[in-house]
Amino acid sequence: MKKKTWEKRIREACENAGTYRPFFDTIIATTAELLEKRDDVQEYYKKTGSLPLIEYTNKSGATNLVKNPALIMWDDLNKTALAYWRDLGLT
Repeated sequence: MKKKTWEKRIREACENAGTYRPFFDTIIATTAELLEKRDDVQEYYKKTGSLPLIEYTNKSGATNLVKNPALIMWDDLNKTALAYWRDLGLT
């Protein structure tokens, strides 16, 4: 979903919860941007096979299974967005 769509949905959620204040607009925009990036990462993860573990070859040539970096990034963006949701009174 695009940033503007997220902004609209978040603002509506705040209004429905009775927590919206005009000074939240900056936080809403930041949250919307995070969620747009999270959606982009999720789409990339799906397009690349949705593998939770991938093979990684280190400098010494050893190959190991590691957690997919896209999955790590998705989780980090989601946790950050959740913190903003709390600030907006939506959890």
